Amino acid sequence: MLACASVAPAREPGPATVRLVDLAGLEAEIASHPGKVVIVDCWSTSCPPCVKEFPRLVALQEAHGDKVACISISLDYEGIDAPEDLLPPVQKFLDKVGAGAIVNLLCTEEADVVYTKLDLVSVPAVYVHGADGKLVQRFDEDDATKRLKRPFTYEDVGAVVERLLGK
Repeated sequence: MLACASVAPAREPGPATVRLVDLAGLEAEIASHPGKVVIVDCWSTSCPPCVKEFPRLVALQEAHGDKVACISISLDYEGIDAPEDLLPPVQKFLDKVGAGAIVNLLCTEEADVVYTKLDLVSVPAVYVHGADGKLVQRFDEDDATKRLKRPFTYEDVGAVVERLLGK
């Protein structure tokens, strides 16, 4: 479902670029992709399910190219030291999984604060926005338990993206 080599990537692959943003910066990034399906993956390097599934976000971008905007936002910052101190390990992971073609962000707000603001128990969490910028589907532990009766996967995310793209 996610393999489609004929679509050009939205950004040139290569080393990942990571920008520091707060949640307002994330919202601005989402809004900067009008007319595209936007997938936002909230993750952390300390979350095994996040690390395991992250390559699927990269594959989603590769499969759909400039029709989608895939955004990763690391919630590694826990209020200890400075967010900038987390750039090297986050960068290393993103380079390892080939995330240079997606938008990579590191949140400067403490993870616990972000969880409260987003009403999340934990990561991973994926938000799919339609081409109009509106949230279409949220995938997280609570949603999956209630709606899917199982943990969500990128097959679930991909199915929503495919539907939004009319495939």
